[in-house]
Amino acid sequence: MTTGFATALGAWRERRGPLTHTLAAAVREAVVDGRLPAGTRLPSERELARVLGLSRGTVVAALTLLRDDGWLHTRHGSGSLVRLPARLTERTTPWSLDRGGAGDADLDLTLAVTAAPHDAYLAALARAAELSASLLVDSGVATAGLPRLRELLADRYTRAGLATRPEQILVTSGAQAALTLLLDHLHTDRRRPVAVESPTYPGALAVLRARRARLLSIPVTSEAGWDTAHLGTAVRTRGARLAYLIPDFQNPTGAHMDAATRAGIARLPLTVIADETMRDLDLRAQPGAEPHLAGPRVIQIGSASKTVWSGLRVGWIRAGADLVRHLRRNPLQAQLSPPPLEQLIASEILGEGIDAVLEDRRARLRAQRDHLAALLDGTGWTYTIPDGGLSLWPHLGADTAATELAARAARLGLAVTPGPHFAADRSTLTHHLRLPFTATPDVLTRAAGLLRRCSEQEVHRFVTA
Repeated sequence: MTTGFATALGAWRERRGPLTHTLAAAVREAVVDGRLPAGTRLPSERELARVLGLSRGTVVAALTLLRDDGWLHTRHGSGSLVRLPARLTERTTPWSLDRGGAGDADLDLTLAVTAAPHDAYLAALARAAELSASLLVDSGVATAGLPRLRELLADRYTRAGLATRPEQILVTSGAQAALTLLLDHLHTDRRRPVAVESPTYPGALAVLRARRARLLSIPVTSEAGWDTAHLGTAVRTRGARLAYLIPDFQNPTGAHMDAATRAGIARLPLTVIADETMRDLDLRAQPGAEPHLAGPRVIQIGSASKTVWSGLRVGWIRAGADLVRHLRRNPLQAQLSPPPLEQLIASEILGEGIDAVLEDRRARLRAQRDHLAALLDGTGWTYTIPDGGLSLWPHLGADTAATELAARAARLGLAVTPGPHFAADRSTLTHHLRLPFTATPDVLTRAAGLLRRCSEQEVHRFVTA
């Protein structure tokens, strides 16, 4: 065991600096990289010193650093176990995004993604492993989804006021997979445009562009919401018969569709794919009970990616049972179906324990949203604090180009996404940025400071031009 531990540390002695600190750093990196699994029991201090060729005092000092920093847990008489510290496991954004996740950037605010709820996910994984024996005697061939998961999802819709049977659920490997499968079935007339919000989720735009869909932009803003008159005109005069909309805490604006707008859209002669990925991220002190965007021509898609973890590649389609049967006959469906064990994990984590996970996640996101908004006070940027979702959508002012601001931020080590990335035409929304508030407060503080510097540089450039 001692030899294996030493091997996992790699060539740590080649680094510069005091041996105490380089040894502690090597252990931390081995844990993060997976070479030293969390829960590994360390050899005795004396044995470590012998194998590593160090004095026992140096080993004791390095282990003390690790223990004080949360990387070791020691119980008298039982030795020390390697672990991940709470600051890595109890957070709403992946740790990798704060340590160079965007190329050369030190801080990455380009992705509005959440970290896994560490303890809850590990518990769900353990329960799924215990229940997996029945999966192993099955064929493993793609189906509409595990019966248990389909029942759970149907029950969630029913309890939210939208009566649903399990046969109306088709499990997919994420919301983008659900959108891909639906477009393959619904978007058969390339002459007709597909209505999309402006701005909207870039992942959906990528799927639509891959199908060479003609995109028709429907304005949505944080303040005014959806331009339903524009959407109605698109149906009547432009021939749109299909729309992709995000009614709940829209990405990136955070807009939330009111009941009257939902009812009006549902009455249009239009098939609507309603992306509900953000629906559970309601950050109001008293989460509302707005109805689903629903109707005979409305199809809901959802995912565990935002509420649980992007690494849990489980999504779903909620539609009429006849449509689900048609989608099942599409050969593409097998390629867009998640593995059975992944579905079993989803069943465990989306079951009774999900309410506690969501309550904790909402509280953290609410505090981080308010923290970021306060940091942007005085910039001159305008924005609406959203009732939910994962990001702010500030307007930088007519004199500030978001693409140029993002380029300056990148040179300072901060990666952010300018507005045109969220536009169907790739050229509008030039004065907006999307700023996720999923990062920890200290990271948001650093990022806001860099953005202020960039903004001040832009103002100076404009004044002196």
